[in-house]
Amino acid sequence: MHLLETKVAHERTGWRIDFVGDDGEVVSIKVADGHAASEDEAIERAKEVMVQLTAYGTRGGGRSINSYDAASNGNFEDDEPSLDTWH
Repeated sequence: MHLLETKVAHERTGWRIDFVGDDGEVVSIKVADGHAASEDEAIERAKEVMVQLTAYGTRGGGRSINSYDAASNGNFEDDEPSLDTWH
């Protein structure tokens, strides 16, 4: 998905952030008012949620294959060695 625009709406229970792709795909994230006091904070929190979910959508939630994979998926696990670590 190539991000085309980000739409933000404040609703009764919090914020709704829609990430709209160039082919019409839309990913919606709802952020509770307690997690964001402004539109900018809501967008940042929605991005954090997307990064956290990315690891679960790849390899069944398994570890990253290498440092590039970790960076591209936002799957940073400081306490786990990378696969090319030798003991």
